[in-house]
Amino acid sequence: MTAERHILLIIGGGIAAYRSLELIRLLRRDGHVVHPVLTSGARQFITPLSAAALAGQKAFTDLFSLTDETEMGHIRLARQADLVIVAPATANLLARAANGLADDLATTILLVTAAPILFAPAMNPRMWEHPATRRNVAQLFADGAHFIGPAEGEVACGEQGEGRMSEPQAIAGRVRELLAPVDQPLAGRHVLITAGPTHEPIDPVRVLANRSSGRMGFALAEAARELGARVTLVAGPTCLPDVPGVHAMRVQTAQEMMHAVHEALPADMAILAAAVADWRVKNASATKLKKGGNGPPVLELAENPDILASIAALPEGRRPALVVGFAAETGDVLANARAKLKRKRADVIIANDVSPQTGILGGEETELHIITDSAEEHLPRQPKPRAARAVLQYLASLLVKPDSGSNG
Repeated sequence: MTAERHILLIIGGGIAAYRSLELIRLLRRDGHVVHPVLTSGARQFITPLSAAALAGQKAFTDLFSLTDETEMGHIRLARQADLVIVAPATANLLARAANGLADDLATTILLVTAAPILFAPAMNPRMWEHPATRRNVAQLFADGAHFIGPAEGEVACGEQGEGRMSEPQAIAGRVRELLAPVDQPLAGRHVLITAGPTHEPIDPVRVLANRSSGRMGFALAEAARELGARVTLVAGPTCLPDVPGVHAMRVQTAQEMMHAVHEALPADMAILAAAVADWRVKNASATKLKKGGNGPPVLELAENPDILASIAALPEGRRPALVVGFAAETGDVLANARAKLKRKRADVIIANDVSPQTGILGGEETELHIITDSAEEHLPRQPKPRAARAVLQYLASLLVKPDSGSNG
């Protein structure tokens, strides 16, 4: 059982509100004191009495309750909280929080609290994918909020897709991570990571691509989050779901990835793990190419932007304190990695052998070499999530402490 902490649980107005009752039970089982706050919408699905009975604490509903507000109840609630959870976080609640509205008890608490905030979104999949919701989520990420989910599956309206509130057990697990008294060497840091391949169009249905699955980059993003960082993940085309608590930016081409990476700055650390295509088709067709009597089409190639070199060359104050590149090689791994370190002006190169016989490219495991100007570290073959955590712990040790003059 963990140490007792005070948790404010804001319950939004969606059908998933009933699942927050189970979350109360799980949080109490972990030894936390849970203070439920029900929005007006939540009270259409569950009652304050049921939430209070499970919490063993009063359920709060009204910003202007005379009893509570004589002692500025919303300020007291916000100040005593070690963590604020919003579950379910509806599209409406996310929008109001992102724009700093304070027109009820829930949004006033969100604006007042200094505690970490964990949102567990739940809504129709089309609402989740709407550009307005994505903007609101991005703003909340930028403000330092944490997210878990939504999960994929069938929602209350019968549609399939991302929109289900994460399981209460998963939310309780995320709470344990956020409140765990463990060393988080990247707390307060912004880590920018790229992952996956890029797809360079030949025509509307064909692309130049590679075999990267994105697993290593996604594992790095999750490890950075677990070590306390605020993480932005710029991902090329991949089947992998978003990492809970990580701000994902999905792109297709190298040029789009370049733009997204620079847009995400400033960052304390940039880990460029994506397998970016070196070339794109200069004369990509606007219509599907057809077989004909003149043989295969002639594809004129143009060089893609060098994202790693562009980040490493940024001036002080804009350049991340630590710029990390990846070198996926099929021979002379260490020599090629050292040359890349110097050529790209990176601080660290992480190299691996992706020859077909290794099964690493697109696979579940990896073997890595971490190379700097003055040192080399070998990580034996292991699952990518475990390797990612070892890499992040090593990189965290290279960052200058914030109070010692770092430009990060």
